[in-house]
Amino acid sequence: MQTDKITQHIIKWLKQYLEDSGQKGFVIGISGGIDSAVTSTLCAMTGFPTLCLELPIHQQIDQVTRARDHIKWLQAKYDNVIGDKIDLTSTFEQFKSTIKISEDKSKTDLSLANSRSRLRMVALYYYAGIHNYIVAGTGNKVEDFGVGFFTKYGDGGVDISPIGDLMKSEVYQIAAYLNIRMDIQKAVPTDGLFDNSPSDEEQIGATYAELEWAMYQFEAGKTADHFSGREKEAFEIFIRRHRANLHKMVPIPVCILPEEYKTHSK
Repeated sequence: MQTDKITQHIIKWLKQYLEDSGQKGFVIGISGGIDSAVTSTLCAMTGFPTLCLELPIHQQIDQVTRARDHIKWLQAKYDNVIGDKIDLTSTFEQFKSTIKISEDKSKTDLSLANSRSRLRMVALYYYAGIHNYIVAGTGNKVEDFGVGFFTKYGDGGVDISPIGDLMKSEVYQIAAYLNIRMDIQKAVPTDGLFDNSPSDEEQIGATYAELEWAMYQFEAGKTADHFSGREKEAFEIFIRRHRANLHKMVPIPVCILPEEYKTHSK
């Protein structure tokens, strides 16, 4: 992997996109994880204003600490970086007290977890709106286009996807090249949307290495019949999640009307 060339390519792409859009800068949610750390650093390296927001909702203290320390690290390196913290915990609790809770606890827990992500999206777009910034997404390829491990209209609600063509392992390579804080590089990936904070791999049922391997096999046209043992199990996990989450990865279906039904038809 040509890490230096890829890094410069993404930075150039970010600058060109921003200039073409007529907007003034970037806004990014900082979670304390590897993806948001790499994305925010790449945006900062463009020289354009880069607003890094902590958006905690009952976050684990280690996640909060890593996010805060990363923003401080960025600010020490780049004069164009602005940091802020918007604690959405009370907003989330007010939301919970207003809605009707389902009797199905598993569905309630998942829906509330996704609601956390969507509240953050609302906050990001508020700040994007008042500053004329664009929201930079932090999803990588295997999550966003492989297993769909993101919240629709939550962390998936963004304007651009700077690292969306990088596998998770490649994000780590870029992080090492950028000298991202070691505590972030070594942190266990988690979406931070549940109170018990399970890791991504625990939720998915497969490691990122397995998911990347499965995605390459899928793109090569392989099926589960080509494998056995743990390889087959990991491949089936990938396929099951890919199919279940396709609605997140494809454009919104539009009901196309026959031309003769339209008022402008002759």
